[in-house]
Amino acid sequence: MIELLKKLISTPSFSREEGAAADILQQWMKQRGLDVQRKGHNLWVAQPDEGDGRPTLLLNAHIDTVRPASGYSRDPFVPSVEGDRLYGLGSNDDGGSVVALLDTYLRLTRKPQPYRLIYSATAEEEICGKGGIESILDDLGPVALGIIGEPTGMQMAVAERGLLVLDCTAHGISGHAARNEGVNALYKAMDDIQWFRNYRFGHTSDFLGEVKMTVTMIECGTQHNVVPDTCSFVVDVRPNGMYTNQEIVDTIRQHVTCDVVPRSLRHNSSHIATTHPVVQRALSLGLTPFGSPTTSNQTVLPHIPTVKIGPGDSARSHSADEYICLSEISQAVETYVALLDQLIL
Repeated sequence: MIELLKKLISTPSFSREEGAAADILQQWMKQRGLDVQRKGHNLWVAQPDEGDGRPTLLLNAHIDTVRPASGYSRDPFVPSVEGDRLYGLGSNDDGGSVVALLDTYLRLTRKPQPYRLIYSATAEEEICGKGGIESILDDLGPVALGIIGEPTGMQMAVAERGLLVLDCTAHGISGHAARNEGVNALYKAMDDIQWFRNYRFGHTSDFLGEVKMTVTMIECGTQHNVVPDTCSFVVDVRPNGMYTNQEIVDTIRQHVTCDVVPRSLRHNSSHIATTHPVVQRALSLGLTPFGSPTTSNQTVLPHIPTVKIGPGDSARSHSADEYICLSEISQAVETYVALLDQLIL
């Protein structure tokens, strides 16, 4: 698995450019007799559906990477091992999970399980692209539980914030500033901005807290002596799993006077009950559940119960001289197997 990860590191796999890395992984699995399926740059291997009613458990990690940060002191595409560390772009995010979950699939399928298992390695996660895991959901069929591999130190994220970016526009009437004419759109926007600053949604997540809304950009006016007739501003909203994105947008529109246009409703928050069997198993193993502020493939799987757990450290992701520890990968496989072996969904 480490040699496979080295090959993946040495192969540039930026979002929408994952073809060569997918080729390597596909060939590796075929050589070992796995019936691997492919659509675009997405790969998956599934146990046959025996028609016995067993639920499906999905293992997923992503093969795309961001572009290397400017501060790299080594070649990001030359995998190098120094002590316990394997350096290289994508080693931590998300190569460690790619190979650890693949090894877990091979181990779990050596004996009967009370579920049908699917392993998938998918594209475009870093850009939340529609050519990623979303594009193969119909091929996978109904999924009862998804294990999303991301660097979490092998602690279990049972909730994950979503993302809404809102383009807001307040409208007024232009006029000459010296004569105090018109209706100042900036002043109208200020009232709405104050609402965004002060409003609190009623439902709070035990793991993520409140819905967070932050005004981050504003643009207004054409010149100093013209009362502006439009004022545009951007709001960054981080849902907490207690509301759908549409519910949040609907609530906002009920309270403000400006136009509110979400750039996308696809980046959903996620939340799984602590009573779910996989969470209960995690607790029995001494794992610590937490809420994650960073997004993953969970955002585009709103109708599938998912948890996020994988080797590595989120703080290393997208950073210069990215690395993962070899011991983290081996320990991750052992934890995955202990977590999922004979799990009743």
